[in-house]
Amino acid sequence: MANNARFAEVASLAGDPARAGMLHALMDGRALTASELARVAGITPQTASGHLARLATAGLLTVEKQGRHRYHRLASPSVAQMMESIMQVASGLEAMRPPPVTGPKDAALRAARTCYDHLAGHLGVSLADALVAGGHVELMQDAGVVTDAGVALFRRIGLDVASLSGKTARLFCRPCLDWSERRPHLAGAVGRALCAHSLEEGWIRRLEGTRAVAVTPKGHRVFREAIGVR
Repeated sequence: MANNARFAEVASLAGDPARAGMLHALMDGRALTASELARVAGITPQTASGHLARLATAGLLTVEKQGRHRYHRLASPSVAQMMESIMQVASGLEAMRPPPVTGPKDAALRAARTCYDHLAGHLGVSLADALVAGGHVELMQDAGVVTDAGVALFRRIGLDVASLSGKTARLFCRPCLDWSERRPHLAGAVGRALCAHSLEEGWIRRLEGTRAVAVTPKGHRVFREAIGVR
């Protein structure tokens, strides 16, 4: 368990508005440069580099060098889960105040988005609900199980989840509490594979400049007919 000093350090790093903005921008699983993250945070590249160095030193980010560029990404799914949890708490506190006027991007994020490397928002929760209702996935408080029927279902839509077991350090299947829906969506190696497969098959597409995604007509059909999403 982290000691109080370490806890305070992580909380302080994530609590700075500029750093919080950069961490939030990385929650779709992509790797971004300091210049790209500076634009997101509304600060200079030099200031962003200082913030990013502190985040990397603390273990919240990893840095990859490719040619002249240095790319930053979240160090682990647990960092993304921490950010989602903070957003959930912040959203609950915000509900006590007069409701803010929200724009189209907020609605898009609530509808469907990526949470690091898996699907979240109304889409993510609806997929989890349908998989549980159909007896394909069983979700407990901190873990999940893909049933034999679920393995067969995923295979029918082109996803061999059985091959993921033992080949990844990621938890195979687990629930992740959705900050906007307040109910679980599907995370872990299975959630990651479903998100990646959905993008590859054109069932969803990324919306530029945000971690929101849009469900395509093909995706609506597959999610409804194959998985049972209503």
